[in-house]
Order: sequence, then C-alpha cells, then structure tokens
Amino acid sequence: MTETPQRTRPLRVLAAMSGGVDSAVAAARAAEAGHDVTGVHLALSANPQSFRTGARGCCTIEDSRDARRAADVIGIPFYVWDLADRFREDVVEDFVAEYEAGRTPNPCLRCNEKIKFAALLDKALALGFDAVCTGHYAKIVTLPDGSRELHRASDMAKDQSYVLGVLDERQLAHALFPLGDTLTTKDEIRAEAERRGLAVAKKPDSHDICFIADGDTQGFLARRLGKAEGDILDESGAKVGTHEGAFGFTVGQRKGLRIGTPAADGKPRYVLDISPVDNTVTVGPAAALDVSALTAIRPRWCGTAPTAAGVYTAQLRAHGGETEVRAELVGGELRVTFTEPVRGVAPGQAIVLYDDSRVVGSATIASTVRTADVARA
Repeated sequence: MTETPQRTRPLRVLAAMSGGVDSAVAAARAAEAGHDVTGVHLALSANPQSFRTGARGCCTIEDSRDARRAADVIGIPFYVWDLADRFREDVVEDFVAEYEAGRTPNPCLRCNEKIKFAALLDKALALGFDAVCTGHYAKIVTLPDGSRELHRASDMAKDQSYVLGVLDERQLAHALFPLGDTLTTKDEIRAEAERRGLAVAKKPDSHDICFIADGDTQGFLARRLGKAEGDILDESGAKVGTHEGAFGFTVGQRKGLRIGTPAADGKPRYVLDISPVDNTVTVGPAAALDVSALTAIRPRWCGTAPTAAGVYTAQLRAHGGETEVRAELVGGELRVTFTEPVRGVAPGQAIVLYDDSRVVGSATIASTVRTADVARA
C-alpha cells in the first residue's frame, strides 16, 4: 500500500482558499510540488455582511481578501466563485430543517459533501481541472489497483477525517490534502506560512458556524422558525420548566435549560429527548443518556461498501474520541452496537466508521437505543 499525499505527475489543481492559514499553506505546497494551481474562494452568502466579520469565520469579505493576498504571494491565479444559492439550499436550509425536526446536524460535514466536493468539484472537473485541493488534515492512500482510501491525518491532534467521511471513491480520486501527512504542530504550520510570506500566518482559526454571525445558534433558529413556548418535562412527564422553542435544544445539553424545579437528587439534568410534534423537551440524569445501539441512514462509503457485519471504531463528533462498535448494513440502514455504552448521542449527528486509520464510511444517526430502556425491558 502506497501513501500518496501528492500525485507523481503534475496536475491542474483548484485550491479552495478559505482565507485561513491551513488552506493557504496547502495551496503553496501544491504549487511547490509542481502542480498547476489556481486559487478559488467560495462566496457563500449573497450578503457577506450577514456572515461573521473578523477572523473567526471562513466566509466573510475579509476572508476573501486574505485568500487573494495569499494567492498573490504564492504566485497563482485567483478567482471568487459565487456558490451562495447552493450553500443556502444545501447547508443553511438543511441546518434549519434538521433542528426544526428535533435533530442535531453538522453543517461543516454537509458543506464538505454538498459544496466543496460536489458543487465545487463538479465545476472544477467541467473546467478541466484534475483535482480540488483543501487544507483539511487527512490522508489519501492509493492501493496497487489504483483505488483510493481516506485515512486519518498523521497527527491525530489535527485530524479532520470525520468531516470528510461523506466522500466517495470518485471524490477521493480528485482530492488533494497536502497537510494530511504533516507531523507538525499548528505553530509549525504558522511558522511555515510566515516563512512563505503569507500574511495569514497569525490569523486565528475559525470557530463556530460560519453563517451564524454572532455565534448564537439558538437566536438564529428563533429568528428563522419563530419562538414557540413549550414545556420542559422530567422522565415521569411532570412539568419542570418552559422553553421558547424545542428547536433550541440538543440531546445531551446541560446549560441554558432554565429549570425552576431542582432534581430530587440535587444533580444536574440533561436534555434526553426533543419532541417537535408537541414542542416538549424531556430532561433527566446523565446516566439516562447512555446509548447501547443506534440505527443510521443514508450511508456513504469511502470505497466499497461492507458486505457483512464487522468490528470497527466509530467517531460520533468532529472532536470526539473513538469507541469500538459492531456494525452491519441491513436493508440500506446501518445497525450499530457499542461494545461499551456511549453518552449523549443525538439523531442527526454523523457516525463515521474506521478500520484502524482508514475511513470506512459515514451515515446519519436516525434513532438510538438507550441502555436504561434495555434494562427496563
């Protein structure tokens, strides 16, 4: 098995440049490797002022300017492509609809699937480019038969393979991740950017959700969906508080519950369930969040789909740890059983399966089996 963070022959590469340090260094490395690189910044809002200003996002006017300056320093052509309509439909509207349905989406994963490696890649290929290059920390491995696999980055501390678990083999065949094989700290990446004369060397990393300008997800959803007062219930069904919209909560949430009645044991309570139908939120003890199994839908495979049940490690959040699971594809759905119970798994999240460092694929969590429910059965 041969690792190939870069192809052996020069390629026509479209480098997605967010305006941050990682994508700038990735574009510079691709150009230094001899590829014919063109930089592109994605305009994802018809009104960029509605997105975050400053250095915390990745979709602002400032970011576009930073990306252009980086491309000038690298010495590559640069363009801005308007994908605002696609982004609004495939990422923002999907985000709102998922919360409205009581689920917890990951907009960054959705953006990678629908924008960077669908809309952007399709346009790049139509224009004669061979590959899209990004600053993600992940590795592509080429097998003897020419097929490709997605693997974790060499540096687990920076690994971003979770949000790339939606990519299929065709998309991997046209992707470059020049940072994935780097065993360096972020400070060293910044030092490299400074050596290359890139002004983004000291720019802070992006945080939060780029299309929520003030970082207030609950406020954003309230403006989109309208406030709707409902009840907060305990496990027995007794009312312990009120809320202004069930969409403003996620399974496992502890803060911001505004419960007026203390728990009998005096311990904190967490969101256990969200019911959009009757606009209620159910809370209870942390132990009630333990999940022993789940069903996930819309599986996407980074290569050939598994044909039988197998043992894998799974990651349930972008910055979460791994846990051992047994997974099987049944009638187009992924059935997963955890070796040890895990806590706070929410419908709408993605589960990504790994075989050692290899990304097997991902699916969207549809339902869970609580350990407490199994014990009571």
